[in-house]
Amino acid sequence: MALYEVAIYNELVKRAVENGERASYSDEWADVHYIEISARDEADARRKILTKYPKDRGFIIKGISPA
Repeated sequence: MALYEVAIYNELVKRAVENGERASYSDEWADVHYIEISARDEADARRKILTKYPKDRGFIIKGISPA
């Protein structure tokens, strides 16, 4: 397995912060977080990260690269 770095943020939180509203996650999620994950390939890294941080909850992957 290889190590990948995933850049991810939450679009719903970002919009809430911009509008001065409260979000369901910490305001920190308006900014990009870098998370390292062990995976077979980039597609596996994407699948694993979206399991923990799903699109339907506002999480957006900005990029995935080898760590």
